[in-house]
Amino acid sequence: MYYHRQLEKTILKAAGEFACITLYGARQTGKSTMVRTMFDNIEYVTLDNSRERTLAKQDPELFLESHGTPLIIDEIQKVDTLMEAIKIKIDEAKLDCVKTGKNISLMYILTGSNTHEIRQKASETLAGRTAIIEVGSLSECEKRQIKGDAFVPDIERIKSKRKKLAAKNRFEVFEEIFKGGMPEYWINNPDRTTFFESYITTYLEKDVSRMINVDKLDDFRRFMTITALRTGQQVDYTEIGRAVGIDSRTVKGWISILEASGIIMLLQPYANNLTKRIIKSPKLYYLDTGLCAYLCGWSESKILEASPMAGAFFETYVVSEIVKSLRNDGRRIEYTLYYYRDRDQKEVDILYIKDQTIYPIEIKKGIGKDNANKNFSILDQYKMPVATGLIIDSGESILPLNRNTYYCPVGMIGL
Repeated sequence: MYYHRQLEKTILKAAGEFACITLYGARQTGKSTMVRTMFDNIEYVTLDNSRERTLAKQDPELFLESHGTPLIIDEIQKVDTLMEAIKIKIDEAKLDCVKTGKNISLMYILTGSNTHEIRQKASETLAGRTAIIEVGSLSECEKRQIKGDAFVPDIERIKSKRKKLAAKNRFEVFEEIFKGGMPEYWINNPDRTTFFESYITTYLEKDVSRMINVDKLDDFRRFMTITALRTGQQVDYTEIGRAVGIDSRTVKGWISILEASGIIMLLQPYANNLTKRIIKSPKLYYLDTGLCAYLCGWSESKILEASPMAGAFFETYVVSEIVKSLRNDGRRIEYTLYYYRDRDQKEVDILYIKDQTIYPIEIKKGIGKDNANKNFSILDQYKMPVATGLIIDSGESILPLNRNTYYCPVGMIGL
């Protein structure tokens, strides 16, 4: 069974505008399945195939000539030099289009699972020639197979969509948190241990081993567990290093690997020259809560929901859903999402910045936290407009706390 993705609209738009589309993201997020379903009339080749990979390395021009265009190339990071040959093919086709007066057609769709490596190589080699699109695991809207939009925390916009809300109680939300959003796991429901152990092993052997010494893979596996136990927290490189038995410099490098692989994201603090007292360390979030829960050792959603980590997992889930909704709309999050915390321990979970306006958001697992907006006033120091704030919780309806803050059910994200 195939679950349609919200990202399909963005991909189809890019297919009409670019000669190449580059899709990247973590393993098991459904990149290959999506493009093969959407473009089932286009030839598909994977560089996991040793014969294809060898030809692509030895003679990239012959490899491309033997397959023609249009062509889907999976696991493109395994032969990154192939992008140079693709660039030449696209430039030749563009020159022909100039001579004939025709518009260039889609020639290549590239997919891969090393986020940083692919994005950097595509940006450098195929600049202006490829659309670069990140693919995440299934969002809640995709699981329900309904159309959705990028999340904007504007209260009037949210209220206008309240009829679409399929309210879930906290236990149902935590079941979804526990399962995560990897398509194969969500749709086919395989044995949990077998699936996630296979995922981690493949990730370590195929991706991580290319970036660190093989004899450090066991340490990296332990490092993944340590960071999963700290999802939703500010990064303390020294403390993580102590827990794993590595130095803080190695911790920074390994966190970069997790981020580059699409496993985690780092949420940066919002700062400008007016705020000297803010904490400058980023917060770490796992982007798939199912993988995070498995790494932490939780065996049931009910146990997780009753655990001391329940709040951190609920916050991780909310942040990941917001990130997915933005990326599914083709947007970058680096200039949109931040958090606030200062040395006086005043914190706001998310600052959503849009059109030079701050939308403050607090995330609360429970319902009806009357003082959840207590730190919103600290944002006045930025001398920017501050919109109506949101408290995203596990409630089932949109209600005002006061004239400046509303409770918002988590299910409204992405509708």
